[in-house]
Amino acid sequence: MKRIPPALSQILRIVALATMLVVPLAHADDYGSVSQLARSGKPTEALAKADAYLATNPRDPQMRFIKGVILTNTGKTQDAMAVFTQLTQDYPELPEPYNNLAVLYAAQGQFEKARAELEMAVRANPGYATAYENLGDVYARLAAQSYAKAVQLDAAVGASVTPKLTLIRSLFASSAKSQKPSATPAAMASTPASAAAAPAAAKSSSDHKP
Repeated sequence: MKRIPPALSQILRIVALATMLVVPLAHADDYGSVSQLARSGKPTEALAKADAYLATNPRDPQMRFIKGVILTNTGKTQDAMAVFTQLTQDYPELPEPYNNLAVLYAAQGQFEKARAELEMAVRANPGYATAYENLGDVYARLAAQSYAKAVQLDAAVGASVTPKLTLIRSLFASSAKSQKPSATPAAMASTPASAAAAPAAAKSSSDHKP
């Protein structure tokens, strides 16, 4: 699988391993061990350890989320999307899986799907700044597509549309230059305490967002 295109990863922000969903601390050492292996350039070992943990704790949202991030960073896009999609179904109150799924959709040029996932993320957590930023970027991409289509259908609108299209393209160009060449920032906001502290609590409120 292809990795997230650099130009896109510099704009949309994927939630990184540094993020800890609000879950019990009993397994914090397991999470830390897997994350450290991944950061040390040992993704195969990290995934093996994550799978071993999930064999006895299959519903654990944090380890599943970590696995999804590792799969993303190793270019296993479809596998990562499957992990994040299942998390949104099992724990619809957690915004981070929606955000990461949206970034992967956007990387494939599926901006409408990315928009839908990000809207679910901000619905789950109205204070989730990362998702709002990504949503703004996706709306800009959709606007650029619409402007380009307008010119394609009627060249006469070019005079009014071209400046808008140029503005949007320059916006992304400047954003790419100001960002570090990495898809994962050092740290992201975590889920609010009200969003299911344990799998059991989250299970009671499944089926709601992207």
